[in-house]
Amino acid sequence: MLNHSPKVVLDTKEIIVLQAQLGEWDNLNHLLICKKTKDAVIIDPFDGKYWHDVCDENGWNLGSAWLTHSHWDHTKGVEEAQQIGGENFEIYIHQNEMQRGWQGPHTNLFTCAEMSGENVMVGQLSFTAHCTPGHTPGHTTFIGHGLVLSGDCLFLGRCGRCDLFGGNANKQRQTLRYLRDILTTLNSSDIVLPGHQYALEDGTLPSMMDVATLLLSNSAILAIDDDQAWNSLDFLAFDDSMAEKAKRQRARDQ
Repeated sequence: MLNHSPKVVLDTKEIIVLQAQLGEWDNLNHLLICKKTKDAVIIDPFDGKYWHDVCDENGWNLGSAWLTHSHWDHTKGVEEAQQIGGENFEIYIHQNEMQRGWQGPHTNLFTCAEMSGENVMVGQLSFTAHCTPGHTPGHTTFIGHGLVLSGDCLFLGRCGRCDLFGGNANKQRQTLRYLRDILTTLNSSDIVLPGHQYALEDGTLPSMMDVATLLLSNSAILAIDDDQAWNSLDFLAFDDSMAEKAKRQRARDQ
């Protein structure tokens, strides 16, 4: 039995989307299920067994994991998910994550260039996997079927930090411009699902947001066309132990 059940954030004729906040870092995990085939994929599994249990209870086949990037809190459960899923379980990650030393399990590599995308399927559902660097070299954002699964590239109120190993603030800015151009072509009611649940400036703590609201309120997107506004953002880099570790890693690679 599950300690707590995930919530349904979308249920259409084609797809079911479940969301659960797992772990002490406020990670948001998302399960996508193709209704026609009952095939499912988990995005950034924090707990592999949890999601297999969800699928077992509902008669779904969890056959793959898509990783937005290779930070530990987004890959913690992927090895367990693969062990339970067996030899046919597939794990997708972008090849550029190897630049920051990813050695974890994977069966498939995204190879699209930065600021471009390629197709990926779950059941009969087709998504575009976009290479959106900045937080990490091969960060990937998945878009399709009324969804934007943005990992740590784009949060609801801001964007991810760029000072960890493999991060790059200039590429993050380019990525946000690229994503803004895509978001403006989507339906305004499409849902953005980030990799973490962080409080907004007004104190609210949403776990999803429609595209129209995000484009009007996200502080990182609103700053990308103004050098002064962009350089004044206080969440692109932090003075903490993780930043210090990244400095040591960069020094070793020079």
